[in-house]
Amino acid sequence: MYKQSSFFTTPITRLAILLMTLLTVSACSTTPQVEGPTPDDVYFEPTKVLDDEKHHYSVMEVNDPWQGFNRSMYGFNYRFDKYFLLPIVNGYQYITPDVMQTGIHNFFENIGEIPTFYNSALQGGFTKSYQTVGRFVTNTTVGLVGIVDAATYIGIPKHKEDFGQTLGVWGVGTGPYLVLPVFGPSSARDGFGLGVDTVAMGAIRDSLDLNWEVETALDVMNAIDTRANVSFRYYETGSPFEYEMIRKLWN
Repeated sequence: MYKQSSFFTTPITRLAILLMTLLTVSACSTTPQVEGPTPDDVYFEPTKVLDDEKHHYSVMEVNDPWQGFNRSMYGFNYRFDKYFLLPIVNGYQYITPDVMQTGIHNFFENIGEIPTFYNSALQGGFTKSYQTVGRFVTNTTVGLVGIVDAATYIGIPKHKEDFGQTLGVWGVGTGPYLVLPVFGPSSARDGFGLGVDTVAMGAIRDSLDLNWEVETALDVMNAIDTRANVSFRYYETGSPFEYEMIRKLWN
């Protein structure tokens, strides 16, 4: 007949085993602690992803006739982002002081007031137009070419308008869903609008007669700053249907 070892029957040993069991159960039931900064807001809200009446993914309602191209481009953007752009952005954020990053971001935001101005005017938004001019003049002068956002400090509202929005005001529909190279999710209308704004800003920049090195440096820094201020990361949503989720949220 098997005889249990006396080691497991001593009071001290049994007390130790009981304590270890309680600690294990406590550890398993404790709410996990999240390290690092938490996002300002969630990317996906159930009310946006789910149909209100049927409570299921309503992905078929999205106009996506170019799905083959869009899925391929989505995969390309993921690889470009992960293996090329994000490492550069991470290095930039590591070596650049926060106050300098803020100044660079403010500088490019100030340049962005230009397309906001002419698109507001094209949309008939008189109030937005003069407020945008006020922001640009204030930040370019008092704000040291936009490095300091003095306009926000004194209470001038900020607006964001592009030619895609202008086309929408003019009654142009969004058109099919479109994933743009590098830029990501968009629509046929907004993709065309982005092209128009790019050409317009290029013409304005050409009038300043900047040399090639300065233009290239501005483009590179603008791309890095833009990506650094977008918290989204491809394939980190926790969903196997990320493409459908992004497409649904975009429309």
